[in-house]
Amino acid sequence: MIWHLVAAVFAGLAAAGIGLILRTLSGKRLPKWIVPVCGGLGMLGYQIQVEYSWFDHKQAQLPETAIVISSDTSSAVWRPWTFAFPMTTKFSVVDSSNVLGTNTDDGLVAEFILYQFERQHTDILTTQPYVLNCTNRELAPIHPDTQDVELSQLRRLRESSPLLERVCQLALEQQT
Repeated sequence: MIWHLVAAVFAGLAAAGIGLILRTLSGKRLPKWIVPVCGGLGMLGYQIQVEYSWFDHKQAQLPETAIVISSDTSSAVWRPWTFAFPMTTKFSVVDSSNVLGTNTDDGLVAEFILYQFERQHTDILTTQPYVLNCTNRELAPIHPDTQDVELSQLRRLRESSPLLERVCQLALEQQT
């Protein structure tokens, strides 16, 4: 976080320097306020670039076995450009090497860990183990301490759910 602040300050200084050079080259016909305006635009440009490249940067840090299941975009009033170009602020990942498939009487059951990354003032990573019945489309979290399936939080996924499709496909591949 501190390095982003330092980088934003240097981006502002560099842009202010460009404004100063432009003012000098124009024979001081450009107004004095062009220098701080360029500095502010440099810092704003740096921040926008960092926010929009966050998703690609995080994806590049993931292992090759990680598969992005879904991503969410958002817009904010204090970032008016996000209404035209929403930025990715949250995404979910499944590591294909950690998917365990088991055939039961109810059909194929997959155990996996879902990783959720969220961009806020600091990056948030939430991990939650799940069990998924591929036949009934039922998803239930596993309590991390007791390893018990929490049936009170059981939910049914849509047939077109990317999580259902991808995890069940990985569980089938893991069995063969």
